[in-house]
Amino acid sequence: MSFGKMNGFADIVETRQVKDSEGFTHSEDEVLASVRVYREGRHGSQRWANLAAFSEATDLFRFRCIPNLTVTADQFLVTEEGRFDIVSVENVKGRGMYVEVLAKRSESTIGKS
Repeated sequence: MSFGKMNGFADIVETRQVKDSEGFTHSEDEVLASVRVYREGRHGSQRWANLAAFSEATDLFRFRCIPNLTVTADQFLVTEEGRFDIVSVENVKGRGMYVEVLAKRSESTIGKS
């Protein structure tokens, strides 16, 4: 995977519960890393046919491994196209160089009737 294919950018974000000075807790998004990504939308390729078990995934992201950061399904990706909930994370070929993330687009429920 070359940097030429990694032409998109994404933030790896985690939601944390933060307690304010008055003792109330609220959710806050924390950006863990900003990375260059290769993004592939769902389509009829052989790769997506093999991933039929992940029918809820809408996009595939690949990016370089980040030292001292473990990407999990509790986190999500934010791109300029929107927010994506992580469905699964895989180390590509077990080499520790690239991470492959299957994600589904997160739809906002605020403002919908």
